[in-house]
Amino acid sequence: MTPISTQPEAQSPGTVYLVGSGPGDPGLLTWRGICCLRKADVVLYDYLSNPELLHYVSPHAERHCLGSHAERKLWTQAQINAQMVAHAQQGKTVVRLKSGDPTVFARAAEEVAALRQHDIPFQIVPGITAALAASAYAGIPLTHSDHASAVAFVTGHEKPGKDGSTIDFGALASFPGTLVFYMGVTTAPQWSAQLIEHGKSADTPCAIIRRCSWPDQETFRCTLGELPSLLHSGSKIRPPVITVVGEVAADRSIPNWFEQRPLFGHSFLVTRPEHQAFSLQQQLAELGAEIVLQPSIAIGPAHDQEPLDAAIENLQSFQWVVFSSANGVTFFIQRLKQLGFDYRRLGHVKFAAIGPGTADQLRSFGFHTDILPEDYRAESLVDALSDTVKQQHVLLIRASRGRDVLPKGLAAAGAHVTEVIAYQSDDVTQPAPEVERRLSGRGVDWIIVTSSAIARATAQLMPQAMQRSKLVSISPITSDTLRELGYEPTVEAKVFTMDGIVEAILAYVAEKNT
Repeated sequence: MTPISTQPEAQSPGTVYLVGSGPGDPGLLTWRGICCLRKADVVLYDYLSNPELLHYVSPHAERHCLGSHAERKLWTQAQINAQMVAHAQQGKTVVRLKSGDPTVFARAAEEVAALRQHDIPFQIVPGITAALAASAYAGIPLTHSDHASAVAFVTGHEKPGKDGSTIDFGALASFPGTLVFYMGVTTAPQWSAQLIEHGKSADTPCAIIRRCSWPDQETFRCTLGELPSLLHSGSKIRPPVITVVGEVAADRSIPNWFEQRPLFGHSFLVTRPEHQAFSLQQQLAELGAEIVLQPSIAIGPAHDQEPLDAAIENLQSFQWVVFSSANGVTFFIQRLKQLGFDYRRLGHVKFAAIGPGTADQLRSFGFHTDILPEDYRAESLVDALSDTVKQQHVLLIRASRGRDVLPKGLAAAGAHVTEVIAYQSDDVTQPAPEVERRLSGRGVDWIIVTSSAIARATAQLMPQAMQRSKLVSISPITSDTLRELGYEPTVEAKVFTMDGIVEAILAYVAEKNT
């Protein structure tokens, strides 16, 4: 018989994943990287990793930013190594999220050595390195059949304290292809001079790409001899930067499509609840916009669900269910299922929706909308229903706040209306720290306002930003609310949907650019 041990078993260490986050565009993260972030207990991330990637991380996971040059609080490599080891020894799954690719000038070898020293299992997940992204996002072919059959990646900033330089500038000056220098803003006068001294022509074309694939990417063209006037210790071109040296830097066969998109250079603050913001974010980002997300209202289940439960229990008594928002659809259907019912309970009713977004949400659950007004507002929905709801029992699903046009209008049309609050809409009282820093600094160009409730909440949450930024309103009603609050919208959508907002912004920007 095997004796029972009274000693606690040693805890198995967790796995550390060294994940490349790519150069900046969150869409360049690999699927493998997303899977690692989703299962992480701890994420140690570079400040150059796009914060949008943290949306993949569990809300229960620890998140540690490793500092930034702007705050002058960068973690040392020893501190990073110690934290990886400490968390892994506690049995946690750790993601070390690194800008670009972990093995390209990112000290992966040092971190792996620390993990191996403590017998910590690890995996390396590659990412897109800045040079490859620059080739695509700045329109600079790193290789070219006429100009470059080879590429060399070179650090412009060697490890501090290293005994001498291992860079052979003679070999680089005669290299038969493209040179890509990483980092090296402050050292550019030295390494460019070394190249010229060793025989590289001062007229060699160069391209400087700053914040490659970010919404504020910048591309500067010059020659090797002109480079020190652009990159130096007091340069206005701040990191992160890579520099492409070679004939390909003068090639214009690939247009700089990234910086030519219609909303490139425009920043937008999206104030919708986070779970509703994705579609609008994606549309604007695809057009080149920089997106800052700060919900002004928070959406959740109704504080008192008894009225909603009673209505669901008595659905057989209603002929119509009217939805005033997509959120109403979601919370209604969710509660129906939570109470143990299925869709058969809705087989006899007809549905009305205030707009296409609400109708789309109904469709996502498998339901057809019987009435959808041409003009997406409460008054139009009342008009569309007024001839059909007389003496009908109507269940109106709504938020905890909003206009009373629908209940009054339907009652005036002869309907027997039961109003039920399906979800709570509460104001957000404090912006996220990173958003607060952004707004107190360079701010944003535009703020998008998609309802009267959001208009009021945003005015309370960020009044100074509202004064400094151009405002986009989804509808005349929202515009009227903004004016009541003392703000004049710059753009108002003609079609009261997210697509309508994007179309209105594009029309305004195009007109200003002509």
